Amino acid sequence: MDQPSGRSFMQVLCEKYSPENFPYRRGPGMGVHVPATPQGSPMKDRLNLPSVLVLNSCGITCAGDENEIAAFCAHVFELDLSDNKLEDWHEVSKIVSNVPHLEFLNLSSNPLSLSVLERRCAGSFAGVRKLVLNNSKASWETVHTILQELPDLEELFLCLNDYETVSCSPVCCQSLKLLHITDNNLQDWTEIRKLGIMFPSLDTLILANNNLTTIEESEDSLARLFPNLRSINLHKSGLHCWEDIDKLNSFPKLEEVKLLGIPLLQSYTTEERRKLLIARLPSIIKLNGSIVADGEREDSERFFIRYYMEFPEEEVPFRYHELVTKYGKLEPLAVVDLRPQSSVKVEVHFQDKVEEMSIRLDQTVAELKKHLKTVVQLSTSNMLLFYLDQEAPFGPEEMKYSSRALHSYGIRDGDKIYVEPRTK
Repeated sequence: MDQPSGRSFMQVLCEKYSPENFPYRRGPGMGVHVPATPQGSPMKDRLNLPSVLVLNSCGITCAGDENEIAAFCAHVFELDLSDNKLEDWHEVSKIVSNVPHLEFLNLSSNPLSLSVLERRCAGSFAGVRKLVLNNSKASWETVHTILQELPDLEELFLCLNDYETVSCSPVCCQSLKLLHITDNNLQDWTEIRKLGIMFPSLDTLILANNNLTTIEESEDSLARLFPNLRSINLHKSGLHCWEDIDKLNSFPKLEEVKLLGIPLLQSYTTEERRKLLIARLPSIIKLNGSIVADGEREDSERFFIRYYMEFPEEEVPFRYHELVTKYGKLEPLAVVDLRPQSSVKVEVHFQDKVEEMSIRLDQTVAELKKHLKTVVQLSTSNMLLFYLDQEAPFGPEEMKYSSRALHSYGIRDGDKIYVEPRTK
């Protein structure tokens, strides 16, 4: 049978990891042991291979000499073949079947949808624990075949595959703990629930950048569908209703949630978003990647009570009543204006006259003198000002520096300013 045209896995391996391009180095993590190779192998003393092989974007279309692969890859446990030109599962199988200790395999961005994965080929993947099929357009039939032949698969990546629906596998995959299925077009909850049926042991479900609009499921059913789910990522989904957030509480083991960029939260401030989410999700210990401390939870729950206390009864969520039972009915927080005063009312004394005036505190002493010139009938050069703090024990203070701002004196309502003519 003719080999497919293009570069082979073995050809690229020899080029990249030749002594000229990848010199032998000793040390932890290098893993460059070369096992015994078949008699007469032309490469047997020339390659120094690490245990993690990265051969992405190399134009690989086929396996090449299987004996050579077996000779040099016996110790390899991670293999990145992403962004190559592999379109035949048989060629992938020839590579993988000769890497006996392989645990991680990345086949992203290879045109593998062009061929059918047969079960005997998928059997060569049996030891793989982490499989990446992002942007491979792998069909659900291919995924099902893989699931049946990989008894130890723990992590599966199916991003950017244009999925609009999910096809249920005929058998459950009990081993899978993490499913990364972002950037597809899964809008309907009836498709997401199939993932719970297929993967009952799922610990982490990453659904970011799917336009999921609502969670249409009863609380009891959600608990049965995802009994072991600990973390869910719903970034940039289409959720727009607080009831959908409340339903996340139905997952019995859920403790980490990611919910950035959803329509529901667009009208809220950053503070409101976080506090309202924390208050509604009492079991969550990490929100959007940040730990929820005990003090933050109490602050958020008290904020939640005050936020809803003025709402009509029919609009108040059930969580409000739970928190009122916990903390009691709280008083609204006092509104404190911490902005500095811009003006004050003072008594201006000149000779026997007293006039109450409002003065701006952002002006200087020189500007105040100009303002007072028409009141006291003195020129600014012939005017002395004294400031008397109503609580000061030391008497009036001369305002002798023309460029000094009035607010620096700490002037308050009710204080006094005395104007006197300059004596020669």
